[in-house]
Amino acid sequence: MKSEKEKMLEGVLYDANYDKALIKEREHCKMLCFKYNNLAPNETQKRKELIKKIVGKTGKNFLIEQPFLCDYGYNIELGENFYSNHNLIILDCAKVTFGDNVFVAPNCAFYTAGHPLDYVTRNKGLEYAKPITVGNNVWIGGNVVVLPGVNIGNNVVIGAGSVVNKDIADNSLVVGNPARKIKEL
Repeated sequence: MKSEKEKMLEGVLYDANYDKALIKEREHCKMLCFKYNNLAPNETQKRKELIKKIVGKTGKNFLIEQPFLCDYGYNIELGENFYSNHNLIILDCAKVTFGDNVFVAPNCAFYTAGHPLDYVTRNKGLEYAKPITVGNNVWIGGNVVVLPGVNIGNNVVIGAGSVVNKDIADNSLVVGNPARKIKEL
């Protein structure tokens, strides 16, 4: 029989709310995030070292401004020259991969977790997770939300306040809720 973590990583319904192993992993990650968010802003080296303990993979050059929150951490991969401004939230129940030269404005969220529409199933604490991929040379404006299963191409700009619920092709400027392409870049 598969563990709830195995189901989570496979993208099928799993018990997110009551599985003791997943709860323990989230608590561990949240404690690391708590420590990170309480470091002094000028403790750059300590901040970098702690992010490397939280996320699964980083490039050499990256910066995540505080506060930063995530669920598990190990499902996050940061490319080279990654920068995120304040209040980055990543619900990384599935893999969240950022390419090189990605810039994320304040108050952005990446949600891999989704919930069944059927309330009976949802009330059992079941959810699913779909990966998010962000390509190279991407600028994500403030207050953007990226939903489960979205792939964002290379050389993309996402306007502030957008809700990204479907894939974005390379060389696109997208804005709105839901985000839609308004210009080829």
